[in-house]
This record gives sequence, structure tokens and C-alpha cells, in this order.
Amino acid sequence: MEDYIKTLDMKSIADTKMDAEGFINAYNKNEAILLDVRYPFELNAWKLTFSLDIPLNELPDRLNELPKDKLIVCACPESYRSNIARQYLISKGYKAKTLSCGILKLTERLTGGKAKDIKIKI
Repeated sequence: MEDYIKTLDMKSIADTKMDAEGFINAYNKNEAILLDVRYPFELNAWKLTFSLDIPLNELPDRLNELPKDKLIVCACPESYRSNIARQYLISKGYKAKTLSCGILKLTERLTGGKAKDIKIKI
């Protein structure tokens, strides 16, 4: 972790984030997945059909569920837990970013007719 911190500059910090458009584009190209790190009670209220749901506190025990060949875009309502998840995944050798807008803004972006912009894999 110390070596990682020593390499950080403004560009590399900006590169740790991905906005909604970038995620949708990468997802549609099958290059990225959305990792939703919200807790079960939050998922019970509302859930995304195109995310992999692993609560932050379960992530260490469920790493085997994550693909090694895709970018993992970590998401939560804002960015607190998703940033922790991203840092953890980076320390474990995964390629990961944080959804900069959070799940709430992503769902707002996909409201109404714009929902067709994401190609859900069934």
C-alpha cells in the first residue's frame, strides 16, 4: 500500500474514477462489471439487475466471484464504501475503479427511455 500511495499524482487519482457514461460504455462492450457493495437491507429496498452484489463486509470472503479479466467498477449510493472496495481490490491485484457519480446518479441517468442505453445481459 505504501508503494501505491507514493505513486499517486493528480492524474492517477482522477484515473481511479469512472463516470456513468464511461461505465455504460465499458459494460456494453463487456469490458466491465458493476460491483454493488451495498448491504442486504439496502438491496431489499431496490436493486440493479445488471450488478454483482457483494456487501463490502463480505468482499474478502467472496473474491472468487469476481472476474480477473474485466474492470470492476465499485459502486454504492455515494462513494464511501465503493472507494474502500476499490482500494481493497487494487491491493489484491484486481483492476478496479469507483463509480464517481454513485448508484443514485447512475439510476437517474438510466431513467425512462435512457434505460435502453445499457445492454442488459440475460
